[in-house]
Amino acid sequence: MWIRLIAALWAALLLPAAAHADIKETIAKLAPNGLVLVLDKDGKDLLAQNADEPFVPASVAKIVTAWLAMEVLGPDYRFETRFYLDDKRILHVRGGGDPMLVSEELDVLAPALLAATGKEPFTGMVLDGSYYPAELEIPGIEGTDEAYDALNSALAVNFNTINAVRSGDTVKSAEAQTPITPLAINQFKARGPKGKGRISLAQEDPSISILYAGELIAAFIEKAGGKIDGAISLGPVPDGLKPVYVHRQSRDLAEILRLLLLGSNNYIANQVFLEIGTDLLGGPVSLDKSLRVANQILARHGLAKAIHLEEGSGISRDNRFTARGLAEVLDLFAPHAQLMRRTKSGSRYKTGTFSGVSTLAGFAKTKSHGDVRFVISLSGGGKLRFRLLEAIEREL
Repeated sequence: MWIRLIAALWAALLLPAAAHADIKETIAKLAPNGLVLVLDKDGKDLLAQNADEPFVPASVAKIVTAWLAMEVLGPDYRFETRFYLDDKRILHVRGGGDPMLVSEELDVLAPALLAATGKEPFTGMVLDGSYYPAELEIPGIEGTDEAYDALNSALAVNFNTINAVRSGDTVKSAEAQTPITPLAINQFKARGPKGKGRISLAQEDPSISILYAGELIAAFIEKAGGKIDGAISLGPVPDGLKPVYVHRQSRDLAEILRLLLLGSNNYIANQVFLEIGTDLLGGPVSLDKSLRVANQILARHGLAKAIHLEEGSGISRDNRFTARGLAEVLDLFAPHAQLMRRTKSGSRYKTGTFSGVSTLAGFAKTKSHGDVRFVISLSGGGKLRFRLLEAIEREL
């Protein structure tokens, strides 16, 4: 009897070690050169393969941005767009960097604006994008027509992109909720593909995106029963003018971050990242302010050397993380893990993808250790990272 009890005790003691050996062999076989780190709830290594070399995070950097935003702005924060009316009934619009000023939001905004101003036609519209400097540059954003290269702006709609369909000289909106405007037609004719596609607004002239926002706002005002009778132009809000309507984004920050982590939108990520600096250091927006605030918070948590950010979306290849640094951020972000994508097994994750870079990080749901933090970085093989995650779920 005593022999059986001792044997059972030894088996229980040796089981975790045997399981760890199995998962190490599995990971080494699947991705011998891959970076894989898995930590249990107490921060102890369950698996560490090539885990001490810095890596390019790609879009898993958005986890850091989401955590910083929760720390600085809080889950209930809402972006604002301000509307002013002068004595000539010219409507002045001051952008506040709202990343979710999409068509569905304008459909809510326009009736509320007219309720505050009345439906008498406006004699013009003047757009103020001065909250963001005209010379703002985000490392990694290139001058292409691709939607992921959309410029960040104080006043932009639909992620500073146009989604349309071109057939010969005819351009139509590709979205039932989005009216086509003259500027959108011209831009898509000049730079859009044949057929259906989504393009960023012209990189060479940031004012185009602000003017397009004005056109689309005007279209929704007309849909709501109002009208812009005069020209749409750019300019500052006159001194002393008080807002007649302040539109608070219908989605709070927590919901915006959920959509960010779900869709991995670079434009949203950097709009949120830029607001972090301004909230603490005041406007106007600057990337330097946000980096200063981010680095101060990272330093407070002992992460100054482990997390190096150039911007907030992960589009820059000069972002550098350590696996243990990102795992620490995951621990800090754990209360908000439900904002991340979910696997069928219940694990939460964020992907990152560049040419030659495939990353995956989050919380894996395991059989013996419950929820564990994991970081994966590979030089290729987008599907392989999920095979590694499945092995972690299955064998731990």
